[in-house]
Amino acid sequence: MATLSPAAARTRLPTVRELLHTAVEAVGGTEREGQVRMADAVDTAIRTGEHLAVQAGTGTGKSLAYLVPAIRHAVERDTTVVVSTATIALQRQLVDRDLPRLAKALKSELGREPRFAILKGRRNYLCLHRLDTGAPDEPDDGLFDQFAVSRLGKEVSRLHEWAGETVTGDRDDLVPGVTDLAWRQVSVSAKECLGAARCPVASDCFAEHARAEAGKADVVVTNHALLAIDAMQGRHIMPEHDLVVIDEAHDLVDRVTSAASGELTSSMVATAAKRCGRLISAEVADRLMEASDGLAVVLDDGTPGRMDALPGPLGGALAAVRDAAHGCITALGPERKEDAEDASSRKVARSLLDEVHDTAVRLLTAFEPELAQRRDVVWLTSNPESSRPPSLHVAPLSVSGLLREALFESRTTVLTSATLALGGSFDTLARQWGLPPSTPGGLPPSSGSGGGTGTAISDAPAAQQAAADNARTGTATEKAPPSDDSGPIWTGLDVGSPFDHTRNGILYVARHLPPPGRDGLTDALLTELTELITAAGGRTLGLFSSMRAAKQATEALRERVDHPILCQGDDSTGLLVRRFADDERTCLFGTLSLWQGVDVPGPSLQLVVVDRIPFPRPDDPVQSARQRAIEARGGNGFMTVAATHAALLLAQGVGRLHRTMDDKGVVAVLDSRLAKARYGGFLRASLPPFWPTHDAEVVRAALRRLDSGANGHT
Repeated sequence: MATLSPAAARTRLPTVRELLHTAVEAVGGTEREGQVRMADAVDTAIRTGEHLAVQAGTGTGKSLAYLVPAIRHAVERDTTVVVSTATIALQRQLVDRDLPRLAKALKSELGREPRFAILKGRRNYLCLHRLDTGAPDEPDDGLFDQFAVSRLGKEVSRLHEWAGETVTGDRDDLVPGVTDLAWRQVSVSAKECLGAARCPVASDCFAEHARAEAGKADVVVTNHALLAIDAMQGRHIMPEHDLVVIDEAHDLVDRVTSAASGELTSSMVATAAKRCGRLISAEVADRLMEASDGLAVVLDDGTPGRMDALPGPLGGALAAVRDAAHGCITALGPERKEDAEDASSRKVARSLLDEVHDTAVRLLTAFEPELAQRRDVVWLTSNPESSRPPSLHVAPLSVSGLLREALFESRTTVLTSATLALGGSFDTLARQWGLPPSTPGGLPPSSGSGGGTGTAISDAPAAQQAAADNARTGTATEKAPPSDDSGPIWTGLDVGSPFDHTRNGILYVARHLPPPGRDGLTDALLTELTELITAAGGRTLGLFSSMRAAKQATEALRERVDHPILCQGDDSTGLLVRRFADDERTCLFGTLSLWQGVDVPGPSLQLVVVDRIPFPRPDDPVQSARQRAIEARGGNGFMTVAATHAALLLAQGVGRLHRTMDDKGVVAVLDSRLAKARYGGFLRASLPPFWPTHDAEVVRAALRRLDSGANGHT
């Protein structure tokens, strides 16, 4: 069927509510009030151009709630909508399940079947040219291990076979996967790519095919990191679009920060010198190799952790790297007309030289005298027991300026997650995104929604950032954080959850326990945990603030309870979660990835235990630097950074309890500060509305009843 013109489509397309009803019926679901409210709000945002933040609890059906109005808009306007996610799991769910079913369901209503595509960074696709020409020499300590060499050869051989079978060239379609080292032999970064105009196999390029498919699609599914790279480097990886939906928006700042971070090691500098050594004079390349040796000496003597000032020896070593890399870049000169193999070698060398040079410049310019003027944080990592050399890292203190300019000032944006309203307000995350507060002064609104025209309290004045260094080009820190009280108009909406948290869940805070210390889990806490697990009959997910605590609890509880205790690290996380789900009496203990990555409905999970409020580690370089920078500008660094981090992770963690309408259980927080500390109210207001109690016997009795009911059911 011919595509309707935009004018004709506007008069003939069904409404969003009609399409949603059709979609829900087609997938065998039930239309829910929160889902309808969210779909209406997304439709309004599309029509008005106002940005929207939607908190939609688990079970709302938020994917359909944003996909239906987004698809309708794409078909009506003959345009593309971008949907960005944080995790591969959600990308696969959208592309493999939600979008195919939705496209078929809406085909007759829309007059044609909507098209969709997935788009990732170029490094995720197999490169046929590199496959033919071979990867450049890549020094790696692991290659001195004959076993590693043998394994690499087998994996590369398998990749060559797979290249003749795959249709997509997408690394995620290769099962089982291969190591990063093997994948690097058959892939290139965007900077290393020759480009379609020069590559001899461009017509068969998997990455180019993926981009071409994205250009024809109504909905393009991508990830937060690629969205950030597209914004920073202006390469227009994404097709033209006027609407972007950010799912898993609670992870947006961390993913963009990671994409905007840089790393420099002596081995990176040495590799850059070797790669350009065959293309320029030995004397010029040798200077870079000497600079690599000098950097190695300085980093070996360095103290791991955050750097508040640039040590003289390190400054000298970085300056030598910067100057030597610049000399090599100059010697390489502009691109020349040459055969593809020589052009590829030159491109690979230039890519790494640029990275080394630009990261060295960024490190050298990160230490502004005034804390309020700094935009980056620098730290050193080193592990004497590892074969990896010490590494310098640099990350942006804020990505709010980048997000405001690249997202909110150029296209309509919908941000959604089950966890957005922290402390009862969207403002906490909005200020990190570069949006103004929804209420004067950024105070939490009285309800769960509000529009805004001001900005965050924690960012430095733009005038202080006016002299951006040239090295910031293509980085998140090129854009100063917003500093005025005007900005994009946005609305916050909490559509709630279909789950009855008050009737089906208890929040137990062990008020009587002493505050957690630095010496590990106390015997009182372990006794409390033992009594809770015994009452629950197993069925427990233990979320711990560190692997040390998780292992300590595992060892202690294996001696105190009769139920199996699994610990993260005993096997792959996926296998452990499956074993936990399959045996209702089993308990699973672990740390960070379990706080957000576990979806176990039913009686296998009726107790979620949190050992302590998940504040960031005091030695976390990025979080501690952000907190200090806010305090230097007169803000409350603890509440803005540490408490916000804890509230977000705590809300994600307790969200593991309810995955279906029938789930019931207890969230037990064994940190008395949640009840006693002044910030406890902010943290509790970030959680679902469970029935609260401090009475341990009441909780144990409830767990025993749940255990008995589950036994009777099974």
